[in-house]
This record gives sequence, structure tokens and C-alpha cells, in this order.
Amino acid sequence: MDSEVKEEVPVHEEFILCGGAETQVLKCGPWTNLFKDPSVTRPKLLIFIITGNPGFSTFYVPFAKALYSATNRRFPVWVISHAGQVVAPKDKKILATPDDPNAQEIKDIYGLSGQIEHKLAFLRTHVPKETKLVLIGHSIGSYICLQILKHAPEMPIIRACLLFPTIERMSETPNGRIATPLLCWLRYALYASSYLLLKPCPETLKSWLIRMALQRMNLQSEHSLLSVLEPFCLANAAYLGGQEMMQVVKRDNETIKEHLSKLTFYYGTIDRWCPTEFYEDIKKDFPEGDIRLCEKKIPHAFVLYSHQEMADMVADWLRDDLAKIDAAE
Repeated sequence: MDSEVKEEVPVHEEFILCGGAETQVLKCGPWTNLFKDPSVTRPKLLIFIITGNPGFSTFYVPFAKALYSATNRRFPVWVISHAGQVVAPKDKKILATPDDPNAQEIKDIYGLSGQIEHKLAFLRTHVPKETKLVLIGHSIGSYICLQILKHAPEMPIIRACLLFPTIERMSETPNGRIATPLLCWLRYALYASSYLLLKPCPETLKSWLIRMALQRMNLQSEHSLLSVLEPFCLANAAYLGGQEMMQVVKRDNETIKEHLSKLTFYYGTIDRWCPTEFYEDIKKDFPEGDIRLCEKKIPHAFVLYSHQEMADMVADWLRDDLAKIDAAE
């Protein structure tokens, strides 16, 4: 099934200026512009994926394709990159919307609050107000989803699926204890070393290195992954990571309580970013919530090896919500 999905599902790639930052958007399905589609054919709902950090959206394409197929290709599935974490290939045109009020530059856009505003600006600019939304957040994308719910109550969000959610105490986790000194105190050394090592490398060598790495992981990509070895993108990912360690401390119980009926949490059992005690704590605080613990030992970076399993599960969680959308048509 996986090979069929890769061959058959159309994926449209766009590079846009959003909040003043170059942004990659990958769109599964035939819908590429929700405003230009006639109202008869315009989808009633968009499934919107917000990545973890680093936000290399290309890695999420197999998951997005599988989810598009698992929901019977009825609704578009879009993936957005984080601001500053992708660079468009030289032959790609970057689209801009200069007349839109949401196209203004966002302060500190590469930081955590800026990334939240970046996603809000995209949704307000590129998605019609009447289009219902399913948000899917992975890792720090889950935190961003909660912030969207908090700051944009007017958006018609019917469900938010938070996968391996890093929404609290990040610096206290096993990985956080390692990442915090690196990202918060030694990040300038990381910046310098990445520029010294990667900036002189020609693109042909970078492409070869990426191709070899993908082969070793038994992965394929139909879109450019050069940003993975671009010092500018890596520096922005490290900057965002440092802010995550410092700012993602206390779980936002108020927002969770207000939107609990729309939320599905999925915690891992082998996740060094979200220990099982975090699952136990939130389950205790919100016993009536849809809070699940993985039974399949799926890793935090599920998009690399377990995208089909996760897509099938998410589609199952969404079945009732999507049936209501179909029934209303």
C-alpha cells in the first residue's frame, strides 16, 4: 500500500513569503488554492500538519500522503515548514501576498512566539474563513497547535491531534537535559562549526551526502532536502530549540481544559522528549480527555519509519468528525 500511495497521491510544492519569511508548503490532493476553487468543488475541511523541530516538511510527505489516502482522499492534507528552516531551490519561484494585512513581517519570526504567529498568518491568508480545520501537531507542533486554539478562537477548528506532544517541562526530559546546554549556552559554537563545515561544501556534495543518508535509512524523497545541510536553516532550528527549552515549561491547562473536547493526545512509551510520567500526569489531570499511550513502540520521529501506522491511527480518530462534514454536504 505504501508504494501505491507514493506513486498515486499528487503533491504540489509551493514556496511563499509568510510573515516576511521563506516558507515551504506541501499540498496533498488536487486542491492547490482554496480561494480560486469554485465553491462547488472547494473542500469543506483542511487537514493541516505542523511539524516538529527541525521543521523539514519534506520528511512529513509520506505521512501526509498516507493520511490523505486513509481519509479516502476527500480532503486536502497540507504540511507547512517552520519559518527560516527551508531555503527554496534557485529555480523555484517564491510567491508573495504583499497586499494582505497578514503578510507583514513578524517580529522574531524564527523564535517560538514568531513561529506561532507565522502559522496563524498562513491560515488567515491562505485558508477561507469558512473552511473547517483539523490540526495535526508533532512534537513542538503540538505546542503550536494549542497556542493557535488559544489565540484564534474564531478559527473553525474541529479537532487537534497532538502526536508525541512536547508541551511541558522540555528541559527536564532525558533529551532536554542534553539539548539545553547545547542549544542555550553553546549554540554560537554550533553555529560557527556548521558554517565552517557546511558553507564551503558545493551543492553536489551536499546532495550526495543526503542521498547516501536516505539510502541508509531506506527512505526516499521527491522534494529537495538541501535545507538539512544549510547552515542558515540549522542555525534557525537551533535558535528555536533553545527557546523551546527555556519557554516550554508549564503545561497550559487552561487552554487544554477549554478545548478538551477537540483534543486527542498521543504519547510514546520510548519517547525521550515525552516520558510516560507526562502521560500519567495529564491523564490524571484530565481523566475525561482523549489521551492515549502508544502500544506499538513507535518512536518520537515517527515520520521516518512509522508514517503508515500513524496515518491509519489518525484517520481512525478522525472518522466521526469527517463523517459529520460529509453528512453536512
